[in-house]
Amino acid sequence: YQTAVRVQGETLDNLAEGVAVFGPDGRLRLSNPAFASLWGLDADASKSNVHVSTIRDLCDRRAVDSPWGGFVAAITGFDDERRDRHGQTELNNGTVLRYAVIPLPNGQVMMTFVDVTDSVNVERALKDKNEALQKSDQIKNEFVQHVSYELRSPLTNIIGFTELLSLPSTGALNQKQREYIGHVGSSSSVLLTIVNDILDLATVDAGIMELDISEVHIDRTITAAAELVADRLEEHAIKLRIDAAAAPKTFHGDEIRVRQILYNLLSNAANYAPEASTITLACRQLADGVEFSVHDDGPGMPPDLLDSVFRRFEPRTNGGRRRGAGLGLSIVKSFVELHGGSVRIETGRDKGTTVVCAFPDTPSGIRAAAE
Repeated sequence: YQTAVRVQGETLDNLAEGVAVFGPDGRLRLSNPAFASLWGLDADASKSNVHVSTIRDLCDRRAVDSPWGGFVAAITGFDDERRDRHGQTELNNGTVLRYAVIPLPNGQVMMTFVDVTDSVNVERALKDKNEALQKSDQIKNEFVQHVSYELRSPLTNIIGFTELLSLPSTGALNQKQREYIGHVGSSSSVLLTIVNDILDLATVDAGIMELDISEVHIDRTITAAAELVADRLEEHAIKLRIDAAAAPKTFHGDEIRVRQILYNLLSNAANYAPEASTITLACRQLADGVEFSVHDDGPGMPPDLLDSVFRRFEPRTNGGRRRGAGLGLSIVKSFVELHGGSVRIETGRDKGTTVVCAFPDTPSGIRAAAE
């Protein structure tokens, strides 16, 4: 028996965890050196029979927001229901202790303390870093939005004057001049589209974009989106195959936003589809909504790119013809989720890519899209 007691005592003394046991009378029954060390108690303050109120007075001075008032109540209280207590406290020297107060069957109370300073500091550092990154993103987004607002008016003027210069009534142009005017017009239109996309996303982020819900005529919407990318497809001899045999005639949604979604899907596919290949735009009825999908036979995406494909300003680099602003699929995801729908990507290296957008029967109307 004496050997067992000695072994238990040595084990307790060598624990890094601080342990103290108080009796029903509030006096210290036993403790280990770690308890005294963590709380900065001398030998007299941590010896047997010292009352918890004395230890509280000493420890209160060392804690930023001392929990010892609660400890005293747990040790000397007369509550019929005795419960475990767990928490965390910080000392004036920066040490962070995680504690547990555990009632024992014989009326005594055991308290344990663990130094968790290192892990807490890591958590705080990660939190600070995350907050700094969020602040950086906020500043970047605000700057981009401000610049976009300032760019839209002059871009509209450039496009207008370019179209005016193209008219025969403003004077004849030679072949070279017509080419230059065409390049200025097309580049300005691309830039204006990017600006409008940024402003649309800013409106979604602010939670103030409201969908204009009505009957969306699927054939008409698909045709309108296809016309917007017709020149790009023709430039690379890409054919567009439309498979809408299983589609309903209409569904409820915002027709302008749905057309914008389909345009971005087709534009993204046109950027990766091989020369003289075929892009397929399909639509079908679901049990609880409608589904659009766009497939291209491009290089596909490796798994490590899937996590970042919807991030803004991160254009894909795996074989596309042109590097855009990286907003196309972000627009798609935001607008589909604004309807209460979902987006998924089916892809694989050398297997092409299919982007699938599912819309519910009843759109949610106003929703903040996922960031």
